[in-house]
Amino acid sequence: MKGSHRVIIQNNRLHYEFDIKRNITIIQGDSATGKTTLINMLRQAENLGKSSGIDVICDVQCRVLEGANWKLLLENISGSILFTDEENAFINTEEFAASVRDSDNYFVLITRENLYNLPYSVEEIYGLNSSGRYQNTKKVYQQMYRIYANVQNVPVKPERIIVEDSNAGYDFFHAVGNESGVSCESAGGKSNIFAMLEKVEEEQICVIADGAAIGPEMSRLYKMAEKMKNISLYLPESFEWLILSSGLIGGKGVEKILETPENYIDSKEYFSWERYFTRLLMQETKDSYLSYKKSRLNKTYLHPKNRNAILKSIEGITF
Repeated sequence: MKGSHRVIIQNNRLHYEFDIKRNITIIQGDSATGKTTLINMLRQAENLGKSSGIDVICDVQCRVLEGANWKLLLENISGSILFTDEENAFINTEEFAASVRDSDNYFVLITRENLYNLPYSVEEIYGLNSSGRYQNTKKVYQQMYRIYANVQNVPVKPERIIVEDSNAGYDFFHAVGNESGVSCESAGGKSNIFAMLEKVEEEQICVIADGAAIGPEMSRLYKMAEKMKNISLYLPESFEWLILSSGLIGGKGVEKILETPENYIDSKEYFSWERYFTRLLMQETKDSYLSYKKSRLNKTYLHPKNRNAILKSIEGITF
């Protein structure tokens, strides 16, 4: 499944309207913000049809995924947006994560829990709020808002960098850090970042991690960065996305993809956008002097001209 899909769910009292553009969207937030009502309205529309008094408007089917037979139901659904809430304990399981990975559907998961088995984006974690009355009627308009930004406590001139991975991205920032007198460490995975930050004292730290899959870690990372202003977060889609965004890889094709990635990324083929950008960069640089491999950085990217182009695309961090 590809593309961005506008979803409208409404009755004579409430109007929900939002766009879904990735395979995994998370809706969080406090009680009494309309999350349960959203699921209930979808369920009623599905079970009762027009007699429910609820309109569900979208270019693809919107359904509730729930109950003990969720896996059997999912196996027979394709090209739909599926809504599930935290009352369904299966959303925390590896079995569900595997089913999402192999599915040709988008999933909207309504939960206050962090779903560590799923690679969801910092950009797709939302809350719900009411923006007031709708078109001078008694209808209340509910909309989604992003909870987390891609950056926190920037601009920054770091004394130390913590990079999520130990591959090409680490190689790049380690080399840049050496030239600037900035130490660079690999966390060896996103789940290890928080433990490293717990040991931080007063030095200025910048965490660089793949925003495309950092979602499950955002709650505690954000709270720590809020509490400790010497910790900054920089969360681009991925290191490969940074290279593609730098202009090093020519062609209008890449530029067009970056404008609306959701129109090109098949959710069944790519569990997260990071994987797509890695493949795209490898394809675009194949057999060229910029040939890219994720496991180890091609030294050509450290040539001053290329390095500076990548660094220029990084807003808010001074090396």
